[in-house]
Amino acid sequence: MSAAAPAGWLAPGVETIAIATAAGIAFGVIPVAGSDYLLDAVLTPFLALALAAVGLNVLTGYAGQVSLGSAAFLAVGAYATYNLHLRLPQLPLIVDLVLAGLVAAAIGIVFGLPSLRLRGFYLAVSTLAAQFFVQWTLTKFGWFSNDSPSGVIDAPVLSVAGFAFTSPAGRYVFSLSVVVAATFLTLRLLRAQSGRNFIAVRDHELAARVIGVPLLRTKLLAFAVSSFLIGIAGVLWAFAYLRTVEPAGFNLDRSFQILFIIIIGGLASLRGAFLGAAFIVVFPLILSRAGAALLGGVFDSGVLEMSQRIVLGALIIAFLIVEPRGLVALWDRLWSAVTRPAAISNT
Repeated sequence: MSAAAPAGWLAPGVETIAIATAAGIAFGVIPVAGSDYLLDAVLTPFLALALAAVGLNVLTGYAGQVSLGSAAFLAVGAYATYNLHLRLPQLPLIVDLVLAGLVAAAIGIVFGLPSLRLRGFYLAVSTLAAQFFVQWTLTKFGWFSNDSPSGVIDAPVLSVAGFAFTSPAGRYVFSLSVVVAATFLTLRLLRAQSGRNFIAVRDHELAARVIGVPLLRTKLLAFAVSSFLIGIAGVLWAFAYLRTVEPAGFNLDRSFQILFIIIIGGLASLRGAFLGAAFIVVFPLILSRAGAALLGGVFDSGVLEMSQRIVLGALIIAFLIVEPRGLVALWDRLWSAVTRPAAISNT
């Protein structure tokens, strides 16, 4: 009598085939068959937001440290890469990307220090300091934007080993490659002792201290890893998607957007980060077309934005009440319902 696989998981051989097939489609089929609109306006922002959500999920979902300053680290990653490319042109773009992530990680550690004394709501409020401080700094000091009067910066050429990723397909492939590599390394970290320490601190801080988990190092590592990933996501958001950004583009609304992604997708789940990002990117498009079809010209951009906020807020409340684990739990239930008949037939 064979046992069914756990909900949401495939058998090892089938899982390998599924991953290889998905990778082949993502890297081989979509760049060739996808339209410029799909690549530029849907998939590239989806990848950037998904990576940012992975970073915030490491901090909030796995380590239990609440943060409302994610957009600040998006901005740090974008502006650090811009300045490294501008002032050290001899460095390869990949090196700029990693160094920008390390700069974001260093700033994340600084603003993570209050987590040693504060928890919950008080910690969330303290992380707002990062949001307002970074945005004020980028606006106040023109050096960060090469003395641009409005603080606007333009994207450097995305080039690796002499190959420029200038087309929509190229920027998508560049973003996909970065997100896959960063997610894989994050998964390895979470499966190691550091990941178990994160969960121990999240579940019961006092018990974690008793069993020997180093609270100081664990919390600061969570802030560093989270900020590193979000900083790299900021590079993708600014230079692969928008192509030009200003400090106001990394406002508090962007921080809440990333927080909503992990709430809707599912806390403490990397799959949830991707499901939530897909929902956040696709949902306004569906709402826009549905509203235009039902209401015609009455459904303008202002009505769309207000409707999006209302519906999104209602969905977040519904998820928190009915299914706190988010979309990933719904996916697992659906997968279990599909695979259970097959498992029973094989017994």
